[in-house]
Amino acid sequence: MNGLGTVISTEDSPTTLEYSFVLEEKSPVKKGQFVQTTSEEGIVFGYVAEITRANRYFERAESVAEYEKEAPVSSHFPIKSWEYAVAQVRVLGRMEKMGERFMQQRVSLPPSPGTPVVSADESLLKDFVGFMDNGLMLGKLQNHDVEARIDLTRLFQKHLAILAQSGAGKSHLASVMLEELLDRRLEDGRIATVIIDIHGEYSGFKRDPSYGRRVRVVNGSEICIPFRQLTPGMFSSWFPEVSGVGRNELGKILREMSSQEKNERRLFGITDLIKRVEGSSIRKNVQEPILRALYELKSINLISQSKESPAFRKQVIPGEMLVLDLSDLEDMRKKKLIVSYAANRLFKLRMKGQVPPVFLLVEEAHNFAPEKAKMAHNPSKSIIEKIAREGRKFGICLGVVSQRPVNLSTTTLSQCNTHVLLRVTNPNDLKHIEESAEGIDSRMARSITSLKVGEGIIVGEAVRYPIFVEIRDRKSRKFEKGKPLHLQAIEYESAASKTDEEDEEELEAFL
Repeated sequence: MNGLGTVISTEDSPTTLEYSFVLEEKSPVKKGQFVQTTSEEGIVFGYVAEITRANRYFERAESVAEYEKEAPVSSHFPIKSWEYAVAQVRVLGRMEKMGERFMQQRVSLPPSPGTPVVSADESLLKDFVGFMDNGLMLGKLQNHDVEARIDLTRLFQKHLAILAQSGAGKSHLASVMLEELLDRRLEDGRIATVIIDIHGEYSGFKRDPSYGRRVRVVNGSEICIPFRQLTPGMFSSWFPEVSGVGRNELGKILREMSSQEKNERRLFGITDLIKRVEGSSIRKNVQEPILRALYELKSINLISQSKESPAFRKQVIPGEMLVLDLSDLEDMRKKKLIVSYAANRLFKLRMKGQVPPVFLLVEEAHNFAPEKAKMAHNPSKSIIEKIAREGRKFGICLGVVSQRPVNLSTTTLSQCNTHVLLRVTNPNDLKHIEESAEGIDSRMARSITSLKVGEGIIVGEAVRYPIFVEIRDRKSRKFEKGKPLHLQAIEYESAASKTDEEDEEELEAFL
């Protein structure tokens, strides 16, 4: 372990919460680095929260200004010999040896002034932070040669939020996590993964030679719900404007049709339901809202007579990934109904134990569980919040990815006990993150704005203390949906030029 400096006494430290140390000359200390020192209780761990430089010759502005009139201050005094740097350390805890093992404890006595400070022992640091040998390898602990292997249960069971502005690397980080889930061994415990993919960013896994066999992709236009699964409860969440009386009347008709299907061995569809409602004796003021909702449901072409796509019971498999690629859909209402159905279906199947434990990752989650929106326009919000509140009891884990945390449901975000934070610069989003993410102090919140692409902060249940991580490179190839922008531009102009030539030829032929 390299010696870094010596604990000093200031007006406010050392305490059980923080201390400062003066750096040795050319000491390789960096902000965010883990360090250790000792007290009467044992080894005290902390991280460098800030570094400041000082020099006695430059403390008084008027003196410096006066000397600089004639010549640089350095020509009058040996200024380098009086320059020093001080690091402020936030105390995290201590490791106390009990027999052959080290146990993590609280600090009740601060280190004494004059105590040497060294770089954290990396074998102890791994245990101190909470990394596991069989955890998901997301990258390296910043400023240390320690692999960031995060425990699967602690990362996912109490839900996960990945928050960052556009272009900061959210999809890259999510892809790294997905690779780790697909690579996971049977003996370490494998879960299934279902992804709500808005922009087609994850469907490329299907084309990767290493992962393609364990990935299934269902395009949005192929997704359909069998008529037999349409229930009054589902209808109520999709169309809350229909009154309670209307839902009861619809429930009666659906039960009659279900009984008829079994007895007569025939299949019904949404058109048959519309005819039944139109021919019923339901009062007109009750009937009209039902019919408006049914015609809307028919127009988006989501209900089939018998086919379910995807077939969740067959296609949600341990160690494999199911991607619902909604990038081919323009209708946002249809996307929300699909997310509502998929999340509800997974929740019910998992409650009955008919599918394995599952990680549901929702991209652009602020679109499906917004903070301020009417229920009628966001049928997916209630089920996402329900999974956030209750899912961990049944082994359905929620992951939300968002570039606008301030617009994401507070209920959902507050139930995500682990946050992975990439670069965010919007003040409103930063304030929202600081208020909702336990363990983020004001100094760390300021660091979020300076994160580079590929750097992130993990805070919450997955780790014992907030950590800075350098995200590893992807193992899989990145397949962009659609062609690169420059090729699209070339093709467009080539096609336009060709069309102009054809128009001229047609005109000449006509003349």
